[in-house]
Amino acid sequence: MDSGFRQNDALRVFLDRLNCQLSTINHRPSTINHQPSTMNHRPLHKTVIALGVVSFFTDFSSEMIYPLLPVFLTTTLGAGALALGIIEGIAESISSILKIISGLWSDRVTYRKPFILAGYGIAGLFRPLIGLAYIWPVVLILRFFDRIGKGLRTSPRDVLIAEVTDPAIRGKAFGFHRAMDHAGAVAGPLAAAALLTYAGISLRQVFLLAAIPAVIVILVIISAVKEEPRKTELPSSADKQKGGWPQLTPNYKLYLFSLLVFTLGNSTDAFILLKLTDSGIPASWIAVLWAAFHIVKMISSYFGGMLSDKIGRKVSIISGWMLYSLVYCAFAFVSSATASVIVFMIYGLYFGLTESSEKAWVADLSPANLRGAAFGFYNGVIGLGALPASIIFGLIWKLCGAHIAFFTGSVLSFIACLVLLQVKQAGIRQ
Repeated sequence: MDSGFRQNDALRVFLDRLNCQLSTINHRPSTINHQPSTMNHRPLHKTVIALGVVSFFTDFSSEMIYPLLPVFLTTTLGAGALALGIIEGIAESISSILKIISGLWSDRVTYRKPFILAGYGIAGLFRPLIGLAYIWPVVLILRFFDRIGKGLRTSPRDVLIAEVTDPAIRGKAFGFHRAMDHAGAVAGPLAAAALLTYAGISLRQVFLLAAIPAVIVILVIISAVKEEPRKTELPSSADKQKGGWPQLTPNYKLYLFSLLVFTLGNSTDAFILLKLTDSGIPASWIAVLWAAFHIVKMISSYFGGMLSDKIGRKVSIISGWMLYSLVYCAFAFVSSATASVIVFMIYGLYFGLTESSEKAWVADLSPANLRGAAFGFYNGVIGLGALPASIIFGLIWKLCGAHIAFFTGSVLSFIACLVLLQVKQAGIRQ
């Protein structure tokens, strides 16, 4: 029991020191919606810091497994591309649906933390067990529970970040969280590669070792994620029956529609990796470029979030979507390995301009008592739109060629910008 208390105390000391370091990063005034503000230099809430650490170790754990999952399925279990497609399709679909349900559900209770703890706990329990699977349907079941965990936690976690953060620095808070997430995505594959190369252990053993960072996640949530009882009124019985959708503003719904249009042109990054391979880049270098890509995303996410606090969410998102359009247009025409790598690294900046800004704007546009529903619909639209986006992109690639597929994605993102221009830059909500 004493050792458990010492672990919790050590975690609190670590998080307090990290919070102090972040408080010194930016000391210049910021503006939101052209109103003067000195909020940007203020330190992030300790719960935001804790959830950032949680995301780092979660991605550390998951990225020790998922880059190796196709190899494990084909070489160890003897499955093929069809099995992989079935597993990923079912897993991501259930995750997207649960993001909506968990968001709606979290509006009806006093605390969000139980959803967060259950979501991360379920994923951390089942994910490493993939190392014990001997047939691919078992991997499907375990991946299914892993995505159930992600679906349960995502929307309530985003709401909690918005609620404990001053509205003037929501971009900074979501930017920090995304940066920590991407940092884990860099560290996880590198740790797995080191274990396979230098420790000489098997794929199964690497998967089982992914349980270690998953345990750290649970300890951090229990000891460092703090939540005050909700001060806003719970939705009425009528609102509960309607799921909160009628009470969300037309402006917010137009924002969701623009996100759906953009998502339909935002296919899986696997196609970009295929483009890099077709340009002549060796497979051994793809993993290195993927790690470098996540480093760009990590750095740009944090500073991009702070930028959105200064220039406004709408300007930041449109800038990111226009950059995406230009990147996909470039991928439609470049053919050399050098040019493809340069465009790929520039692509990482798009995430910095949009990921944290999109979430911060959801919080800005939604009433506090329906914020779970707002984040649920946001996460659900993106998740459910991703599947047809990749199918459409793949069909166009097969029938018309890669250049037409990338150009189509470029056009759809430009159309999404035109729709987003119609969304009003409403004042932020507490």
